[in-house]
Amino acid sequence: METVILAVVIAVVVLGALGGLIVGSRRRKPLPPPPPTTPDITAPPAEPHVGDEAETPRDEERRTIEEVDLPGGGAPVAVEEPPVVEAPPIEIPEPTAGRLVRLRARLSRSQNALGKGLLTLLSREHLDDETWEEIEDTLLTADVGVQPTQELVERLRERVKVLGTRTPQELRGLLREELLTLVGTDMDRTVRTEPESSKPGIVMVVGVNGTGKTTTTGKLARVLVADGRTVVLGAADTFRAAAADQLQTWGERVGAYTVRGPEGGDPASVAFDAVKEGKEMGYDVVLIDTAGRLHTKTGLMDELGKVKRVVEKHAPLDEVLLVLDATTGQNGLVQARVFAEVVDITGIVLTKLDGTAKGGIVVAVQRELGVPVKLVGLGEGADDLAPFEPEAFVDALIGD
Repeated sequence: METVILAVVIAVVVLGALGGLIVGSRRRKPLPPPPPTTPDITAPPAEPHVGDEAETPRDEERRTIEEVDLPGGGAPVAVEEPPVVEAPPIEIPEPTAGRLVRLRARLSRSQNALGKGLLTLLSREHLDDETWEEIEDTLLTADVGVQPTQELVERLRERVKVLGTRTPQELRGLLREELLTLVGTDMDRTVRTEPESSKPGIVMVVGVNGTGKTTTTGKLARVLVADGRTVVLGAADTFRAAAADQLQTWGERVGAYTVRGPEGGDPASVAFDAVKEGKEMGYDVVLIDTAGRLHTKTGLMDELGKVKRVVEKHAPLDEVLLVLDATTGQNGLVQARVFAEVVDITGIVLTKLDGTAKGGIVVAVQRELGVPVKLVGLGEGADDLAPFEPEAFVDALIGD
């Protein structure tokens, strides 16, 4: 028993000694130093500003601009002046007197189907019913129209029967007289551009798409300038891309002044401004180019009537020219009828009359509208628009 108690006492003493050693060792371990009151912060390198180098600036020796050697020995740099854009030279159009006669060679291309065809048929030894039917077909093919054809054939039959002998010269003279009667020599074909008052003459050009209205307007300006008139062009075709540019180019060639508006703008406003400028500047003639429109589009035709009404707030129109494509035949007559109802057509311009067998459209359209053909276009040249002269036209059809 005593032995057990002794062992327990020794164990307690040993454990107590070990615990003291551990506690003492912990107390002797050094503590970390306290933090400083104001921490030292190292700033990151500064970002370079515009014009600074990315690296840390260094102290370098600096030189003035006089001490720096420039490349090329410091020769002065020559500054080129911008090129001066010269205005295009003003063209002098050829006079209009006798222009159709000078263009007779182009117009005479139509004679193969009409003039020469009729002369060949009339020169036959026997003019039976079949021959007269062929003469009628020739006239109808040339777009003379049914009623004018019947009238012409009836007069020809009567005169040939009375004449008896038919030499080539007699037949040519006979045909010339009858065609002149059909075309009409007593109609006033003057383009009215000289009003009685001091206001400028006002001409509006209308027609369907593709007939050449803008080109015709530009060529008409050349005709008027050739006759000594001053012209203002109103670019009221605001719907077709570059139409105003095209018209202005035509005007610049002959010194005509062009009034235009924004693309897609109100055409009536442009037409109004053109007439206003023409009056204020004292010009002789104002030509108004309108947008092409199908005769079947009621809304567009009503708008054309609006352009006419707006222009007439300044002064009444002196001339309304309808541009027709000579190759469209009877369809052109339908177009003409609708336009005449809207804007009171006063004259016809036939374009593309060169190289076509449709010369009879001159007769048909005059008979349909009761207004004369005043101008004809005979080619793509700038001066290929000519005043219509019945004698020159008929002579070109039947040949020499």
